[in-house]
Amino acid sequence: MARTPSVMVALGSALPSFALEDVVTGAVVRRDDYSGRPLLVVFTCNHCPFVIHVRPVLVALLNEAIARSDGRLGVVALNANDEEGYPQDGPGPMRELATSEGWAFPYLFDRAQTVARAFGAACTPDFFLYDGDHRLAYRGQLDGARPGNGVPVTGVDLRGAIDAVLDGRAPSVEQRPSLGCNIKWKAGNEPG
Repeated sequence: MARTPSVMVALGSALPSFALEDVVTGAVVRRDDYSGRPLLVVFTCNHCPFVIHVRPVLVALLNEAIARSDGRLGVVALNANDEEGYPQDGPGPMRELATSEGWAFPYLFDRAQTVARAFGAACTPDFFLYDGDHRLAYRGQLDGARPGNGVPVTGVDLRGAIDAVLDGRAPSVEQRPSLGCNIKWKAGNEPG
C-alpha cells in the first residue's frame, strides 16, 4: 500500500473548471452548477485501503453536511484512477458503490485524468474545499486516522473546515496533508 501525501495546493487558489459524468445518474456535472456556493471536491476511489478505512464516516459526514446546509454546500466525489489497470474503479463498480451506500452527492469519473491534474490531486482520499467565491479554503486530511494506526475515524479536521466555510469564516491555516494511495495514473499521464 503506497503512502502518498496530498500536495497541499496554495490556499486561495481558484476552483478549476470541470464537466464530468455522474456514474449514477448519467448527468454531466459542471463547476458552474455550484456558482455562488461552497463546494467540496473529494478525490476517492473504490479500492484504496485508506478510503475503505474512512468511507463509512466520510459518507455519513458528507450526507449530513449537505442536509444540514439546506443545499448551500455542494459536494462531488471524483475518481481519476486508470480503469484499465484497476477495473474495480471503473464506472460500473463506482455506480454500485455509491448506490449501495446511499451517497447524496454525485460520483464523477475523470477518465482522461485532466481534472485531477488541474486540481493537483495526488492521493485518495484527497479533499479540496472551496468557499462561495470558489477560492480554496481547505485542503488536507479528513482526520488523523490511517489504516492500522489506532486513531478513531471522526472526520474532525474536514468537519471543522466545512463548519467554518458554512459560517462564512476561513478555516484554520494549520492544515495537515491527507495521506492515501497515489492516484493510479495512466502510462505517460503522471504529473511532473
